[in-house]
Amino acid sequence: MDPTNEEVPADRQIVTTRILEAPRELVWKVWTDPQHVLQWWGPTGFTTTTHHMDVRPGGQWRFTMHGPDGHDYENWITFLEVQAPSRLVYAHGGDTHHEEVDFRTTVTFEALPGESGRTRLTMRAVFSSSKVREFVIREYNAAEGGKQTLARLAGHVEALARGTRDLAVEPFAMRRVVGAPRELVYRVWTEREHLAKWFGPPGCTLGATSLDLRPGGVFHYCMRFPGAPDSWGKWVFREITPPERLVFVVSFADERGASIRAPWDATWPLEMLATVTFEPHAGIGKGTVITLQSSAHDASPMEQRTFDDGHGSMTQGWAGTFDRLVDYLATAK
Repeated sequence: MDPTNEEVPADRQIVTTRILEAPRELVWKVWTDPQHVLQWWGPTGFTTTTHHMDVRPGGQWRFTMHGPDGHDYENWITFLEVQAPSRLVYAHGGDTHHEEVDFRTTVTFEALPGESGRTRLTMRAVFSSSKVREFVIREYNAAEGGKQTLARLAGHVEALARGTRDLAVEPFAMRRVVGAPRELVYRVWTEREHLAKWFGPPGCTLGATSLDLRPGGVFHYCMRFPGAPDSWGKWVFREITPPERLVFVVSFADERGASIRAPWDATWPLEMLATVTFEPHAGIGKGTVITLQSSAHDASPMEQRTFDDGHGSMTQGWAGTFDRLVDYLATAK
C-alpha cells in the first residue's frame, strides 16, 4: 500500500506539482498513450524510445531516454495501481536495479472544482532513504528533471486542449549541452566583452559592437570574414529573464543600425524572432542546456518558404557558433 504524506519524511520525497490548462481525461490520456508520451516525457532536450508499454496493474513500461549530451538511460516501470483518470502508482528503476535509482512514484490527476478544463497534477517520488534521494538529486539532477518534464507535458497537453497542436510550421531549433553553470552561460550571452570572443561561425570575428541589455535595447554588431565585406546585424530585445531566457528580434542591419534585407536573398524574412533558454542539464554531468528557437517574423508566404528551406544552412552556421561557444566557455570566468 502506498504510504501517505504524513508517513514519509520530506527528506525521502521529491514532489513536483503543476496546474495544467487541460481537462483531467486528456491529461490522463497523454500520460498513458505511448504515442503522446514520446512527445513530452523527460527533461529538456531528452527524447524517449518506448520498447513496451502496458498500463495496467502488474504491466510494465520499458523505455530508453536519450539525453541531449548523447547519453542513454535505460528505464523500467512496473505499474502497481491504475485508477483512470485519477491515480497512477508505479515502481521505477534503471538498467542496473541499484537502490539508488529504484523508487516508487504516485501521480495524481485532480480536476480543479469550479474550474472547467483545469487539472492539478502531482508527481511524488518516494525513496528508501534520504541518502538515496540525495544521490539521485546530486547525480541525475532529479528534482530539476521533474520540473522540466512537467513543463514539457504542459506544453504538449495544453496545445492539444486549445486545438493548436499544428506541426505544419515548426520553428528552426537547435540545442546544445555545455559543461558550465547556467549563470556563467547567461553572462557569456549577454555581456559585450564575452560575445565579442565567440559569437559567429568559425572564421568570423566581431568588429564594432554595442549592447544595451533591456527590453527594447539593441545588440548591434559587425561580423567580419576574411576576404568578404563586413556584415552587420542586430538583436532587439523583447524579454530578458536572467539567467533563464532571452527573446529578441534578429535582422540584418546597416552600419547605423537600421534593418535591411539579407544581401544574398531578397526573399529572406526581414526579421526573425529568436528565443534562447538556459536550463540546468537534468542528467549525468550537470552543466546547462541551451535551446535556440528561431521563426520567421511577420513573414509573407514566400519569405516563410525561404526561411524553411534555409534550415540546413542555419544548422551549419549555428553548429559552428555553438562549437566556438563551447571552446570559449572552457576558459571564461
